[in-house]
Amino acid sequence: MAQMTAFTLLMGILYIGDVVSSKTKAWISSVFVCAVLFVIGYWTFFPENIVEIAGIPPVVATLLMYLLITNMGTLLSIKELANQWKTIVITLSGILGIVVLLLTVGSLVFDLQTVLVAVPPLVGGVVSSLIMSEAAQTAGLTSLSVLAILIYVMQGFAGYPLTSIMLKKEGQRMLEKYRSGEWTPVHEQEDNQVEASDEDIPRLFKAVPKKYHTDFSRIFRLAIVALLAYYVSVWCASFVSISPFVLCLFFGVVASSLGFLEKQPLKKANSFGFAILGLMLFIFDGLKKATPEMLETLLLPMVGIIVIGVIGMYVFSAIVGRLLGVSKEMAFAVSLTALYGFPADYIITNEVIQSLTEDEKEREALTSHMMPPMLVAGFITVTIVSVILAGIFSSILLSL
Repeated sequence: MAQMTAFTLLMGILYIGDVVSSKTKAWISSVFVCAVLFVIGYWTFFPENIVEIAGIPPVVATLLMYLLITNMGTLLSIKELANQWKTIVITLSGILGIVVLLLTVGSLVFDLQTVLVAVPPLVGGVVSSLIMSEAAQTAGLTSLSVLAILIYVMQGFAGYPLTSIMLKKEGQRMLEKYRSGEWTPVHEQEDNQVEASDEDIPRLFKAVPKKYHTDFSRIFRLAIVALLAYYVSVWCASFVSISPFVLCLFFGVVASSLGFLEKQPLKKANSFGFAILGLMLFIFDGLKKATPEMLETLLLPMVGIIVIGVIGMYVFSAIVGRLLGVSKEMAFAVSLTALYGFPADYIITNEVIQSLTEDEKEREALTSHMMPPMLVAGFITVTIVSVILAGIFSSILLSL
C-alpha cells in the first residue's frame, strides 16, 4: 500500500469518528467509532503495519507522547495538582473494586490463573499487559498470554462509551449550576491580571522581543522540559522506577507555573492537532492483534472479566466519591480512565465539552472542572498502579 493511500484511509476513519460524535452530541465517542472501523479494516484489507506505512512508526508516537503529556501539564497549576487528591483516592478505590470483585466473584466464574492474568491489563496500559503476557507464557499458559493482550486491546470498547455518557451527564449538571450562578469555577474566582494578548509569552521571557517567539521556540522549550523529565526518570531508576511520562506531566505543571512555558504551547505552535492525530493512530495500531480467531476463543472470559471489573469499579468509586462529595458520574468517569489512559481521556473529555455548549466561557468552565481530574486519573492508573499490580500478580502466577 502506498503511503498516501494509507494516510488518506486513516484520516477518513478519524473524520468519520468526529462526524458520528458530533451528530450524536458525543453520546457515541469518536474514539469508539474509530476503534470499530480499525478492527473492521484489519479484518479485511488493511496491511498489519498500515499506521507505520502512513508515517507514524512507534518511535514517532513516543516522541509525540513526550511532547503532548508535557503540554497537558501546562493546563494545570501546582495548586490544582495538589487539589486532585480526591481524584487519586477515588481512582485507587475504583481499581480496588476491580481487584476485589474479580478475585471473589470472578474467581468463582473463571479460574484463579485467568483472573490473575486479566486484572493488571484491565487497569493499565501496554506495559502491564506485556508483563502478564510474558508471565503467562513462562507458566506455559499460552491462551492466557493472548488474553492479557486481548483485554488491553479491547477494554476501550467498554471504557469509551461509558466515559462519554458519564462526562456528558456531569457536564450537563455543572452547566445548569454555572448558568444559574450556583457554581463559579476556580479560574474565574481568582483575579487574573494578565491580559489574554500577553498569555502567548511566558513570564520568564517577557523581555524577549515578540518576533523571536516563533513556533519553533515554543516547541524547543517544550522539548527541554520533556528532556529534563526523561533524564530525571533515568537518574531515579537505580532508586525507584518512575515513568518519564508521569514526570512529563509534573514538569509541565512546574514549567508553566514558573513561567518557562506558556499554556498549551503545542496549540500556540499550531502543532497540537497533528500531534494528537499521530498518537491516536498509534493507539489504534494495537487493534491489529485482535484477530477474529482470538476473539472467538477468548470472547467469554474477556467479556465476563471486563463486565465484572467495571461493576466493581462503579460500586467502589461511587461509594468513595459520595464520601468525598464527588458526584457518582464524575467518580466513575475518573475510574474508567484505567481502561484506556492518555490520550483517550483528553480526547473524550474535550469532545464532550465541545458538544455541550458553543459558549467559550462555558467551555472553559467545564474544562477547568473535568479535564484536570481526568488527566491525573489517567496517569495514576495506567502508568503507576497497573505496573505495580502486574509485578505482584505475575509473581503470584509464577508461584502457583
